[in-house]
Amino acid sequence: MFPERLKELRKNKNLTQKDMANHFGTSQPSYQAWESGKRTPNSESLDKIASFFNVSIDYLLGNTELKNPNEINLSEFEILFRKTSDNLTDEEKIELEHDLKKVLAERQKIIDERKNKKGNQ
Repeated sequence: MFPERLKELRKNKNLTQKDMANHFGTSQPSYQAWESGKRTPNSESLDKIASFFNVSIDYLLGNTELKNPNEINLSEFEILFRKTSDNLTDEEKIELEHDLKKVLAERQKIIDERKNKKGNQ
């Protein structure tokens, strides 16, 4: 799945394999091996590729169809929330909302830490 997604993302940006190799600091044959599936980039390169294309590593590896979890379709979120909250009392819904806000705040903290870590490298 990774080779196909990498190639598709590259072509969508109208870039050559040579462009990509230069951008990621690797040789063109190494990059070609990624697209052909003969080799897999290391975790640092995967992170760089995901950032470059604004997709998640899970998307690159074929673990999800959602390109970027930060861009979740609101209707999907609403459906999940409704399924979760349908049988809750008003008090339980307030508690769920509070818990979700805490989770979202913690998630944002992790995202910010990753951005800061990348900025310091």
